[in-house]
Amino acid sequence: MSIEKYIKPNLITFSEDPFSYSALGRIRWGIIASQAGFDHLELDKPATTEELKNPVLWMTQAEALSQAAVLVLKSEPSFSKMPDNLKGICDGQFRSTGLMLVGYSLEICLKAMMIIEKGVDAYVKEEKNHRHHRLHKLATFVPDLTKKETVILELLTHYIYWAGRYPDPGYGSESKAEEIFILSEKYSVTLHDLLCLAVKIMEYTKVVTKKTN
Repeated sequence: MSIEKYIKPNLITFSEDPFSYSALGRIRWGIIASQAGFDHLELDKPATTEELKNPVLWMTQAEALSQAAVLVLKSEPSFSKMPDNLKGICDGQFRSTGLMLVGYSLEICLKAMMIIEKGVDAYVKEEKNHRHHRLHKLATFVPDLTKKETVILELLTHYIYWAGRYPDPGYGSESKAEEIFILSEKYSVTLHDLLCLAVKIMEYTKVVTKKTN
């Protein structure tokens, strides 16, 4: 198989070895960097922390998750194996996975911007401060976020932690389920609002990149 064919999307290769195919981001980036004339990674050795903090890998991961989210949010599955009176429940849970993916995409995008701004070494030293999924805390450096936008990030945080994965937030945290309804209704959050915010945050990567060049 040629290198060019190796680094491009290949559904057949994925089908033959889904786990390895899906974990080759660092190696693919090493090949691309080498082709461009940069110092190539030692691809025959295990990845280092610094290599895996490459912002290119983080931004491509954010894009991959955002594309997955779009597929979920736009599709209309039939849930043909479910009784008719349960399909609405299943559809809501299906959409929640899309919201979870949007949340994860924004989390990774925000952390990628931190890596770009601070540099890999500085980010690694303070990574423990960012080892969480609270989007409204991670996004404090993004300028001009409105109160409603901050609330949307707080709502997405619920879907990252539990609402995109489980029917309940866990014993002792049942009140978090009610928080979703309270905030959604108070700020009249629509899907359009959510998607506009996602674009706003992802577009800010251009500003961060320019500042560091």
